Amino acid sequence: MNNLYLGVDIGSVSINIVAIDEENELIFKLYTRNSGNPIELVKEGLTKFKEEIELDDYKISGVGVTGSGRQLIAYVLGADTVKNEITAHARASTYYHPEAGTIFEIGGQDSKLIIVEDGIAVDFAMNTVCAAGTGSFLDHQAERLGVPIEEFGELALEADRDVRIAGRCTVFAESDMISKQQYGFTKPEIINGLSEALVRNYMNNLVRNRVLKGEYIFQGGVAANIGIKAAFEEEIGAEVIVPEHHGVMGAIGIAMLAKRDVKRSGQESSFRGFDLTKQEFETTSFECEDCANNCEVIKVIADGKIIAITGDRCGKWTASLIGDSAVPAESSSEKEENMAAKTSAAPNEDFNKKAEELEVDLYKIDPEKEQQVMRELEELEEKEEELEDSDSDEKEDSVYV
Repeated sequence: MNNLYLGVDIGSVSINIVAIDEENELIFKLYTRNSGNPIELVKEGLTKFKEEIELDDYKISGVGVTGSGRQLIAYVLGADTVKNEITAHARASTYYHPEAGTIFEIGGQDSKLIIVEDGIAVDFAMNTVCAAGTGSFLDHQAERLGVPIEEFGELALEADRDVRIAGRCTVFAESDMISKQQYGFTKPEIINGLSEALVRNYMNNLVRNRVLKGEYIFQGGVAANIGIKAAFEEEIGAEVIVPEHHGVMGAIGIAMLAKRDVKRSGQESSFRGFDLTKQEFETTSFECEDCANNCEVIKVIADGKIIAITGDRCGKWTASLIGDSAVPAESSSEKEENMAAKTSAAPNEDFNKKAEELEVDLYKIDPEKEQQVMRELEELEEKEEELEDSDSDEKEDSVYV
């Protein structure tokens, strides 16, 4: 029986599900729009997976979840690995393009810049304040211009004249596009001007003073737009590579990470199985008033039983489920006994040797270095959130969409 590893990327606009085998070959790929009910869409995706893949020949040996909705879906699926989009996108990019140094990623509602060194993400920036240049904005403009989104990028390459479109904000960009139409510029010229404006906006907001180097990779749903790709190449004066599976790179990356983590641990996957497609899920929430945090605690319920609790900062509710599915928390003495047992257990030399070989075979990455970089990424992520909060306070009188 062959092993398969599932990767699920839950975004605000799309939901991507992939399955890879031991050689990282893509066995299954599904892209679907997020209509606001991610649990049901994931269930439908798994149903389609069962219809296309002969399950008797395969075993789901690992599951990874990433994206803005990763926490909820991870609980539902029983994921083995849950990580942010930065890590997932970097993993897939560096696998397909080992010389990657700069990753441009533009999704449905946000944009990301990832700087990579030796296969590891060492710096990043995200733009979540304004939707200018994201997939949802381009969809809207394509609809307004009466152009199928699939033809949007090709039209940009047909422009005879240059036209400058304001791209700092969706409101200003749309207003400027209407104005240029009234002056008689053609649709290809306006679309080309918009593509260039969105790339300028990306460079100003995310790249700033960062030094870009290495191979340039462009991924995310917007990477299908060859007009944006051409605008990036003109801006940086270098070739930009669009991977074959650019739209699902996050899902592929998290599947690879799940495979790695399962092999490192030597444990069976926590995947809850395909029976979950028959279960009914719902979520409820309440406000915990036990401290000043007043956390909104979210309960995930499957067929009337609580399967997961999240949202509490202190971990009080997360650590011990309540109701019929409760898992009693270990007492302090039990924890000490378990820790002592683990510490005194004789090391399994064969397993350790096998794990080291797998590490080299899988990614050729130093685990200690990776842990250090992950800590730095968490610090950078916190700083980015602080900067976004301060930017929002300073610009509260401006219009951002």
